[in-house]
Amino acid sequence: MPRSSQPSQKYLALQERYPEFLNALENLGQTLKQQGPIEQKQAHLIQLAAAAATDSEGAVHSHTKRALGAGASAEEIRHAILLLTSTIGFPKVMAALTWADDILEQGAD
Repeated sequence: MPRSSQPSQKYLALQERYPEFLNALENLGQTLKQQGPIEQKQAHLIQLAAAAATDSEGAVHSHTKRALGAGASAEEIRHAILLLTSTIGFPKVMAALTWADDILEQGAD
């Protein structure tokens, strides 16, 4: 079910160049997730929504992968993005759906 759970080449290059920075960033993410009752799947859907709202194609890709890995279905991912229409507007939603589909369609037959 999960498509590529591997980080992008750009991320890996950054990790090689600045390993302490990426380690601190990953630790921050884990620490923040442990601060409350929100489950992993919902956390990634929230982060996916934020990525869509800020027009971050890379973050939409990343959180789509992470949401899939945490058990979200393609339909849940698309619905989380669609819910943003009245908040961020149709053009941004369409862009985010396109970016999410870059990942979701990797495993399609």
